Amino acid sequence: MLDSLAEAGIAPERTILLGFSQGACLSLEFAARNARRYGGIAALSGGLIGPNTIVRDYPGSLSGTPAILGCSDKDPHIPRERVDLSADVLQRMGATVTKRIYPQMGHTVNDDEIELVNAMMKALVSA
Repeated sequence: MLDSLAEAGIAPERTILLGFSQGACLSLEFAARNARRYGGIAALSGGLIGPNTIVRDYPGSLSGTPAILGCSDKDPHIPRERVDLSADVLQRMGATVTKRIYPQMGHTVNDDEIELVNAMMKALVSA
């Protein structure tokens, strides 16, 4: 996908990797395994894939990349610990992480997350 965007003249620095649930997991894994400066990463109710025992020492840097991670404190599919671990990994890789844990939200997207993503998009468009 990024190759197709590059052919159209859109650099990765102007691209936001965004997903909800499994899409969030895939967005995070892609960003971690293909580290570089992106326009942003937004992972809503998701986390890096695999057991917590996996060493998360990805090569490369996400320096300059803003990242949003949002999830419920009691998501039936994504344990809070997975979100915390994912945020820590992105921070170690140089991303600027905004993590929000919402009480009793369940496995969904809320208005605050939509506002955060909208602000990320507006900042990218105006840059």
